[in-house]
Amino acid sequence: MTATTVIGVSAGVALASTPGPEAGGADEAGSGRTALHPSAGASGQLASAPNRAQGQSEGAQSGHAQSGGTQHGKSAGTDAGRRTAGRDSARQPARQWPYLIYDSVNPSAVPANRVLAAYATGPFAVSPAQVAGHKAVLWIDVVGTDPAASAVDVEPGDVTPNVVPSWVSRKLTADPSGLAIIYTSRAEWPVVQSAVSTLPAWMIARIRWWIADPTGYPHVLPGASATQWYWGSAYDISTALPGF
Repeated sequence: MTATTVIGVSAGVALASTPGPEAGGADEAGSGRTALHPSAGASGQLASAPNRAQGQSEGAQSGHAQSGGTQHGKSAGTDAGRRTAGRDSARQPARQWPYLIYDSVNPSAVPANRVLAAYATGPFAVSPAQVAGHKAVLWIDVVGTDPAASAVDVEPGDVTPNVVPSWVSRKLTADPSGLAIIYTSRAEWPVVQSAVSTLPAWMIARIRWWIADPTGYPHVLPGASATQWYWGSAYDISTALPGF
């Protein structure tokens, strides 16, 4: 089984490869295939050629699978349970440039040898065998019961903000040198930040933010370590900074 990627430094950047998202663009956003978007202006931010996804907006609700409903029109099946056995907790060497993360309720829809985000809990939970063939796997907990997962999914229908401090505390108490990744929408981000503000300072320093902002253009929001900028029918795409 491929190793769980644990990651996170904060900065505001917009980097990605030029191939269209559904065409299986390069995994490494800093691989040299970047293009300066005409709208970047004097800031010099990098982005892919114009390919704004239809129906995506800055204030949209986050796009991960909801434990009690659907994602992007895909119906939720029977709860597969928490299939955490067999996960390899070894960490990958630190990456030197931004890279892409593909998340999907159907891991087989994601091109091979990409960094994959898959579900550890909820209706779309998968087994380690189902994610074989990917460069690395980031496991998502959508019910707040699995602090061994890489990230917790905070959005309507999944984990609520008041549950997050306990999840972070349990995860970092078990692994003080690890990272606690929190996925949420741009709109709900301030609420979740407030919820974890009562944690010890050393725990807050180990939190990494993965924020949904589906503009259709590759970018990382200031203060986040990864941003989910594309929602597709087969998978969503995020750009992550080195260390995430």
